[in-house]
Amino acid sequence: MVKSQVKEGSVAVEQVQSGSVPAAQAGEGRRRLLQEFGRTAGLVGTIVLVMAIFAIASDGRFLQPENLLGLLRYMSTLAIVGLGLTVVLIVGEIDLSFGAVYGFSGMITAVAWISWGWSIGMAIGLALASAILVGLFNGFFTTVTKIPSFIATLGASTLVFGFTLLVSGSATFSPMQPGPGRTMNEEQVAFFRGLSNQDLPLGLPMGAVWMVVIALGFWYLISKSLFGFRLKAIGGNPIAAQFARIPVRRYKIWSFVICAMSAAVAAILVFAFIGSVQPDSGAGLLFPTFAAVVIGGASLSGGRGTVLGTLLGCLLLAILNNGLALMAAGAFLQQIFIGVVTIGAVVLDQATQRWRRDA
Repeated sequence: MVKSQVKEGSVAVEQVQSGSVPAAQAGEGRRRLLQEFGRTAGLVGTIVLVMAIFAIASDGRFLQPENLLGLLRYMSTLAIVGLGLTVVLIVGEIDLSFGAVYGFSGMITAVAWISWGWSIGMAIGLALASAILVGLFNGFFTTVTKIPSFIATLGASTLVFGFTLLVSGSATFSPMQPGPGRTMNEEQVAFFRGLSNQDLPLGLPMGAVWMVVIALGFWYLISKSLFGFRLKAIGGNPIAAQFARIPVRRYKIWSFVICAMSAAVAAILVFAFIGSVQPDSGAGLLFPTFAAVVIGGASLSGGRGTVLGTLLGCLLLAILNNGLALMAAGAFLQQIFIGVVTIGAVVLDQATQRWRRDA
């Protein structure tokens, strides 16, 4: 049975690479395209419906420009992290460490810059390099030692959070309040804050611009490049991908590195906007990001995920988070609701997988 799967899968990979896709497979492609269109249309409809409900329930406060800009700002952070997670899910793995990487990246930037006296460029470089190391750590233990990615990244999350507490001393850091005997270079502070705190036309947050630029890069990577094609091939049928001589281990390691880098970039941009960073800043990022990405169509089984779907999923989660806060639902109720949405998204994904197998 395994040999037949390998043979069929490798033939399919070779056919797609050579462009000689049979009519039956072309029809299957059209069917999946229609399914994705239906899922996207349903998600857009859900977003419009939820926005209407919150607008009515809040007597129009939800649609106020200031509120929508805050919603967009939160969505930007969620989306930048979520796009990295999408790559990991496409390749058929799971990463639970991106929240800890998010917290560590912002903190190590602050500590290196404010406490150690490094330049802001060197501090950002250290944060990005640290994220790459975490990604390599996750990829190594997942692909070389064959530890399930769920366990490897869960362990990495604990390690990284421990390092965050160690380097920060559980303190909050801000370049505007560097502490006794410390002075900050005003030009570096202005440059850093300008990365994500500039005034744009119509009051649009700078984070939204970064989100669009990064999303375009991920769109090309996932949908138009050989790298993205091979990611989907590996996630859809890893045995066939190995038989077709695709370097599965290398691509999986790269996916973990990309996920960690995305979390680091998001953390640095949020630090630049807020002007301060706390050790636990990434604690509440895990479940909303997972829920958003899975709702957007990425499969926990691998082989499926789109940039547009992830962006729409992040928009829906941002709307829910913002609307519940606006209705004074309370932090506990918000956490319960996010948990329900996460479980619902996973159940929907599993049901979709069973329906596709039976179809």
